[in-house]
Amino acid sequence: MSAGRLRPVVADGASRGTGGYTPALIAGDYVFVSGQGPLDPETLAVRGATVAQQTRHTLENVVALVRAAGGTAQDIVRCTCYLASIDSFAEFTAAYEAFFAHDPRPTRTTIGCQLDGILVEIDCIAYVPRAGG
Repeated sequence: MSAGRLRPVVADGASRGTGGYTPALIAGDYVFVSGQGPLDPETLAVRGATVAQQTRHTLENVVALVRAAGGTAQDIVRCTCYLASIDSFAEFTAAYEAFFAHDPRPTRTTIGCQLDGILVEIDCIAYVPRAGG
C-alpha cells in the first residue's frame, strides 16, 4: 500500500502526537491507533492518579481517534495494553472490562513495561468498512 493510500486521522479532542509518529492512520478498512496515554488532548497533562482512572482516560483517547475515522468502540478488534506495573493487572482489567462492556470485546495483549510518567498506554486496531471500498 503506497503512502498516498494511507490517511492520517485528525480529530478535535484527540491526541495530535508528541513525537515522530502519526496518532492514527486509516489503511483501507482498518484504523491503526498509536499508543495513547491518559493525557488531556489540549494540555497534555496526565489525567487520573490510579490505574483505573488512567485506563478510562486512555481508552477515551483511543476511541476519540477511532470515532474521528468513522468508527466506534465496538469496531475495535485488537488492543495492546502496556502497564507500568504488571502488579496492577487486576485493577486495569476491571476498568477495561467496564469500558468495553459489549460482546465480543476486542482481543488483547497486556504487557508490563517501563512507561514515562504514566501508568497505562494502549494502542489498537479497528475495523471500519468503507462504503464502496
